[in-house]
Amino acid sequence: MSFESLGLRAELLSAIESQGFTTPTPIQSQAIPLIFEGGDLLARAQTGTGKTAAFALPIVQTLSENTPQKKRRRPRALVLVPTRELAAQVSEQMQTYGRRLSLRSTMIYGGVNILAQIERLQRGVDIVVATPGRLLDHAARGTIKLSEIEFLVLDEADRMLDLGFIDDIKAVAEYLPAKRQTLLFSATYSQSIKQLADQLLNQPKRIEVARRSIAADEVSQVVYPVERNRKRDIISYLIRNGEWTQVLVFARTRYSADKLTAELQFDGINTAAIHSNKSQSLRTRTLKQFKQGELRILVATDVAARGLDIAHLPYVVNYELPDVAEDYVHRIGRTGRAGEAGMAISLVCPAEQPKLQAIQKLLQAVIPQETLAEFPHVAIKRGMVVKPRKQTVSKPSPKKLAAKAKAAAPRTKKTAEKPKKVQKSTKSRTVGRKRTEAPPAPKTGRRGQRFK
Repeated sequence: MSFESLGLRAELLSAIESQGFTTPTPIQSQAIPLIFEGGDLLARAQTGTGKTAAFALPIVQTLSENTPQKKRRRPRALVLVPTRELAAQVSEQMQTYGRRLSLRSTMIYGGVNILAQIERLQRGVDIVVATPGRLLDHAARGTIKLSEIEFLVLDEADRMLDLGFIDDIKAVAEYLPAKRQTLLFSATYSQSIKQLADQLLNQPKRIEVARRSIAADEVSQVVYPVERNRKRDIISYLIRNGEWTQVLVFARTRYSADKLTAELQFDGINTAAIHSNKSQSLRTRTLKQFKQGELRILVATDVAARGLDIAHLPYVVNYELPDVAEDYVHRIGRTGRAGEAGMAISLVCPAEQPKLQAIQKLLQAVIPQETLAEFPHVAIKRGMVVKPRKQTVSKPSPKKLAAKAKAAAPRTKKTAEKPKKVQKSTKSRTVGRKRTEAPPAPKTGRRGQRFK
């Protein structure tokens, strides 16, 4: 099957060809004809399968063929995504296809100045790619009108539910017209996804592309068993001795990402981190530096597990395994893209063995394990000055010496009698050696006078 057989316009075929794609992926060949038919769609497809183009191409072509008569453009297609990085990636593809057919698109997400987004919306757009939270801010302000939406796309729906966006998605749906075409894409079919589909979709057609749980053949996977406190040693050793120039490292938490970044910088390795606590402008600038080769190591949380499209990325390192096994597949999917070779390395401590077992169960394969014969034995902590230890001879304490002397002394039959303790009494006193009773306290009258 070819893209021409899917009924796409020549302008879009030219855009696809300029990207280097010749044949559609399974999700594209199945989804594009169904979207052209006009019904709702429930598709199961993981990241890296080409699903963005699967909904972007038919949406752009349909919107271009039904241009409204109004002079001012209003959003007619809405794509909801879980993260800013994925919003940027989807918006880029929408712009690539839309500009060929004179369509405008924009992206809306938090972490940046809202005024610039309001200005773009006021100029008029056809397609909006947004995260749910910031979109609701615009809807509440009245800076965006969603009453003319013809297409609603929920991309990475399972990830949005994992991040707690279920209420925001339902709130956004209240601003949309009842008559619309809804497309839901998810990597899994959990019970929560089924409930969401029942609420938002109307008799959808279902597509299930073969699960990409097993990584592409181009991605080589390996596990290094290591103690938790030795992970920093081994990753620093691998980067420096392997002369790696571009590595994406995944940490489980923001604290771990910042800590590892500081430690690698202390080792003289050019490193930066991106996570949800970083401003969007800083995240965008850091990612740009990494893509251009100005940055050697990029440490990220799972915010970058989906939505990052980095060309020619040779190495992905799981510094800490993810809590959800499916996220492992998304992480290592950042390498080995477009048929290129890639390496996925996981540093696994004993406490992470259950997570590794869950990943291997999902992959239905055992990841090979290797050990390194040479790597630093002592981890020098950041800011610590190592001083040579002085050779000292330990001396026994006085208590130990006294106990030793007592044990060596000969034992005698007679022992000195201990003096008896004299109990003090408030009713008696001792004069010399005789013990006499103390005189009673004088009695006082009403006015304090003594009487006999």
